[in-house]
Amino acid sequence: MTRRSKNVGSGRVYSYNEKQNDSKLNGYGTTENRIGKDSVKDFDCCCLTLQPCRYPVITPDGYLYDKEAILEYMIHQKMKIAKQMREYEKQKKRHEKEMAELAKAEERSREQKFIKMESSIMSGRIALESSISVSTSKVSNTANGQETVMPSFWIPSLTPNAEKTKTKKPGKAVLCPMSGKPLKIKDLVPVKFTEVKTPHERKSLMSRNVRYMCAVTHDVLGNSVPVAVLRTSGNVVTMECVTKLIKKDMIDPTNGMKLTDGDIIQFQRGGTGYASTNNKLNVKLETPAMMA
Repeated sequence: MTRRSKNVGSGRVYSYNEKQNDSKLNGYGTTENRIGKDSVKDFDCCCLTLQPCRYPVITPDGYLYDKEAILEYMIHQKMKIAKQMREYEKQKKRHEKEMAELAKAEERSREQKFIKMESSIMSGRIALESSISVSTSKVSNTANGQETVMPSFWIPSLTPNAEKTKTKKPGKAVLCPMSGKPLKIKDLVPVKFTEVKTPHERKSLMSRNVRYMCAVTHDVLGNSVPVAVLRTSGNVVTMECVTKLIKKDMIDPTNGMKLTDGDIIQFQRGGTGYASTNNKLNVKLETPAMMA
């Protein structure tokens, strides 16, 4: 520890290091921290339940779901869309009814205006009286028995009603909860994980730290290992196996079927509500700054 003089606290200079230490001690300023492993889901866990999948399926964009969870989600979304569509149809009918009533009111006003013009032609005196009554009705609100109608905004009966928010027409497609793209049941690809066989291991599969391996090279799979699914067989392989072995001949090594680029679906690894897919693992907390 460095020696400090007796008058070290009497200096007028507030160093940057002292400011940072005081801010950290008192909770001022912006604090940054990296999210730990506990906040990042495993590669073989469902994006909805965040638990290991019993019946894993994957979307064309590489998001893994438990079949039961994603089907329940899709049914719930379809029911929600149907409810929104019923509300939209009710609003549409109500709007059409209001427009029809408005058209009838305009038609009645045109008829009354025509009758009024016809009656004014018959007699100049009637026309004069009608013009005077119109002018007085425009100037005063007490003419023709209107003295009881008070244009006061604080009277509940005279308060204008706010229009309801118009509901937009909902889309018919169910969207993927992760990518936001339309998702259909036929787009879900079943996934087959190759279990790591350890004869002397007594733990259950879900409680093991190492559960699955590549179906071709038998490399252990984990969050740090990029993996992909072969649509033709559903087997999970490493991306290293894809680039070095499979893409040379574009043949599935597990069943010998021809592959295309669309048949190789890469996993979207990690990612929860606290961190996006292994791209943003730093958390920033902004608090009031301490001024020197």
